[in-house]
Amino acid sequence: MFFDKALPAALIAVLGTPLLAQTDIPFALDWKFEGPSAPYFHALDAGYFSDADLNVTISEGAGSLDAIPKVATGAFPIGFADINSLMRFLDQNPDAPVTAVMMVYDKPPFAIVGRESLGVMEPSDLEGKVLGAPPPDGAWAQFPIFAAETGIDVDAITIEPVGFPTREPMLAEGNVAAITGFSFSSTLNLKRLGVPEDDISVMLMADYGVDLYGNAIIVNTDFAAENPEIVTAFLSAVAMGWKDSIATPDAAIAALMERNPAADADLETERLQMAIDGNVLTDYVMENGMGGIDADRMANAIEQTKSVYEFVTEPDAALYFDDSYLPDDGSLMLQ
Repeated sequence: MFFDKALPAALIAVLGTPLLAQTDIPFALDWKFEGPSAPYFHALDAGYFSDADLNVTISEGAGSLDAIPKVATGAFPIGFADINSLMRFLDQNPDAPVTAVMMVYDKPPFAIVGRESLGVMEPSDLEGKVLGAPPPDGAWAQFPIFAAETGIDVDAITIEPVGFPTREPMLAEGNVAAITGFSFSSTLNLKRLGVPEDDISVMLMADYGVDLYGNAIIVNTDFAAENPEIVTAFLSAVAMGWKDSIATPDAAIAALMERNPAADADLETERLQMAIDGNVLTDYVMENGMGGIDADRMANAIEQTKSVYEFVTEPDAALYFDDSYLPDDGSLMLQ
């Protein structure tokens, strides 16, 4: 019988060829696995991360500030956090290796959410009422700017520190008249708790003169400097995840439900759509693509922050946002 002696050698050569290793990327979210996090899970399931040789794992967070120290310490190379909180963090920790590289919430979801039945429909209605605010909440951090822009008397408002888990239940039970929070989170949590939709009043701070940006993808700058192609590939995959989620939100929610089967799919679809319509797919983003910022608006946002927060050093937008890692492959155009 004839044997091809070259065959075993060829097999050995193939089997001995090492597979390309994927880069592990732990990604720290700002909050729980809810509708607005669906695009990241969709990007995972659609293979956008793995196509770039990235092994991404996604961890939930505990608020808008939560990911900042995680990324600054290097525990996570990439995270998702409020850029305004990042500005203050870097002012207090000037050598921390962290910056924002991709704006996601072009219009921030910072809001005051109240109940009309408790007399809260406009900013001045907060005077004489109890406002529930979690101390680590990104919306609460911007409340002084909202107060200054609307001219309300903060001294006439009773501020009740509350925890994230008790915030919406306290409003649903009438223990507070309004709360600070993200518009899409608090509104739909209240609906889930049985508060009628027509009893919920939402004051989006951006509609009352607050010119800030919202949450952004942040990176550890040491990691980014050593791995610029990895960061850019990650951002491209994120953009494609959002683009698909805008076109087919049901597919994105399906990816979310795989990670949070106890969630209400209809509610989370509505939450995702609120984030898309109100915060992500703005006029600026439709024209310019997602991810970038307008320099004049950012300068104004810094000035507004200076009006309520005393910087230790002169603020510099270049410290807070670096657009050099944004992809130029067209993936940032969402429609």
